[in-house]
Amino acid sequence: MIEKESTLKRIEELRDHITYHNRRYYQLDDPEISDAEYDQLMTELIQLEKQYADDIDIADSPTQRVGAAPLDKFDTVTHLTPMLSLANAFSEEDLTDFNERIKRFLGTEDDISFVVEPKLDGVAVNLIYENGIFTIGSTRGDGTVGENITQNLKTIRSIPLKINETERVPRRIEIRGEVFLGIEAFKYLNRRRINGREPPFANPRNAAAGSLRQLDSKITARRPLDISCYAVGSSEGITFESQSEVLHTLALWGFPVNPEIKQANDINECIQYYHDMTLLRKELPYEIDGVVIKVDSLDIQARLGSVSRSPRWAIACKFPPTQATTTVEDIIIQVGRTGVLTPVAKMTPVRIAGVTVSSATLHNQDEIDKKDIRIGDTVIVQRAGDVIPEVVKVIESQRNGTETVFKMPETCPVCGSEVVRLTGEVAHRCIDFDCPAQIKENIKHFASRGAMDIEGLGDKIISQMLDGKIINDPADLYYLTKEQLAGLERMADKSAGNLLAALERSKNPALEKFIYALGIRHVGEHVSRILAREFSTLDNLMKATEERLISVKEIGPEVAGSVTKFFVQPANVIMINKLKDAGVKPQETTPPQSFDLSGKSFVFTGTLQKFTRSKAREIVENLGGGVTATVTKSTDYVIAGESPGSKFDKARELNISILNEDEFVEFINGLQLKNN
Repeated sequence: MIEKESTLKRIEELRDHITYHNRRYYQLDDPEISDAEYDQLMTELIQLEKQYADDIDIADSPTQRVGAAPLDKFDTVTHLTPMLSLANAFSEEDLTDFNERIKRFLGTEDDISFVVEPKLDGVAVNLIYENGIFTIGSTRGDGTVGENITQNLKTIRSIPLKINETERVPRRIEIRGEVFLGIEAFKYLNRRRINGREPPFANPRNAAAGSLRQLDSKITARRPLDISCYAVGSSEGITFESQSEVLHTLALWGFPVNPEIKQANDINECIQYYHDMTLLRKELPYEIDGVVIKVDSLDIQARLGSVSRSPRWAIACKFPPTQATTTVEDIIIQVGRTGVLTPVAKMTPVRIAGVTVSSATLHNQDEIDKKDIRIGDTVIVQRAGDVIPEVVKVIESQRNGTETVFKMPETCPVCGSEVVRLTGEVAHRCIDFDCPAQIKENIKHFASRGAMDIEGLGDKIISQMLDGKIINDPADLYYLTKEQLAGLERMADKSAGNLLAALERSKNPALEKFIYALGIRHVGEHVSRILAREFSTLDNLMKATEERLISVKEIGPEVAGSVTKFFVQPANVIMINKLKDAGVKPQETTPPQSFDLSGKSFVFTGTLQKFTRSKAREIVENLGGGVTATVTKSTDYVIAGESPGSKFDKARELNISILNEDEFVEFINGLQLKNN
């Protein structure tokens, strides 16, 4: 009895929590928890309501509603057919169960055909067209009644104001779509808001929602919103047989339809599509948080019907969450190899995208001030793909007055030297070049994979070497003896031998890798490659004047000044001479003789099997070509790996040459033979 009372109390708590967060998410566009945390609350409530179905009334439960009630500031629109939400799946097992439920309901063992779509992270809207003319547009609202945002929707250029005339134009029809904000547009919008002392949006979805709910449509018009249409609701004067036919017709009528949508013959193809999209999502210019799987046949959809708030014939399979809510326990300072002090938030550990995250970069003091991040704050933290975790926004409503404002220290936390902020820079720097933190980071950079690639030289070993004063700069590594290494903790005889062998192997690096290893300010891997190709030898580069450097394509005054300053500093010259005396000799670079590839532009899409993306880029650039991220009319070749995305379709649309990976290899090998 006590357990039952406790559970019924928990049901009421969950309903209150979800109702509160629905309002924050759908009405205020200012969520306080991540989507994943919301999903957990909803899943728990659904399970408990099923368990105690005979003891509770679910009529006003959030599980029976979609979204939230419309805001009072807008007129309301009653949808001709309900806009239902989708049940969620989180694993292959969930998708298999979904398929089996459908088969059981239909009483069949035959495979079911599906349509699979990216799940855009935007705002669902309903567009009504009468005799081909756009008349009313509304939000989803509570699924039955939405907000009339017609004027705001008319500012979105990709929404047709009139259906393209075909033989089949309906008398009246509801078109369903997702309004979204592209990633670059979202970043630009947030930069504008931060610079204007406005709070940034937590994610593109909230930015899109906030834009659609402007009372002044001129504000909406200034925000680059887009739409992807995916379904129809009520229709008069036209019928469809399948979801794929709906999508084909929408495209003919002039509505944007996502190019990544595909048909699947069975659930296994749906599962493969989910995995493909997991890889492809990093390339997409917009956010997706999963995939949507729908039964293709509309007749079967009608037979399956729906349960409470979601249809039986569709499901959303979510990716692991990229955002979560946690607490900033402290803000510490890390000192980099150029002396830059970087504030880092130490947080209560939280799982994001399958990884436990306990720290996030805060970049600099200005960033902290703009976002008003304090020690003790509850925050939304984000980790998208392989990007370093970052704090997206503070949940100010969770503050209790004990939070502490952070200020950058006046002295270096490692060496105690003065910290300065140079004119025109956002960074604070330690000005002591002998700061142990800078020396350590320089050596780590020198030994890293993209630089000298010294295997076995990790963070802890470098720290021990510096603490024991057996090295003071990168050149000292090549004078180490087995006896010196034997004195280090956990450095057995075999490990010492392996490290010395790795150092020996690294003595003849490619010139571009050696230049990058030196850690010259503003000189990354790409610039190092340009310098190596242009000057061929280290000596030539060291003698280059600032004017000569500026004459090189892609080298500007800032890089040129940094390079010349580096090579005139006595300490750097001494270190380079020590490296030469130790037998370190960068390979001379032969300038590329670029025949058919000279000036050609390449774009890669899909998963490559024979190369990493960085290696493929290096090959193209060494032959005189260039690599860009997007397909345009000026693109010469698109290289398509497995599961190519929208870039592939764009290339076909623009009639650009498309090579598969084997054709690319053959093409490159042919050019290299010519060069030899």
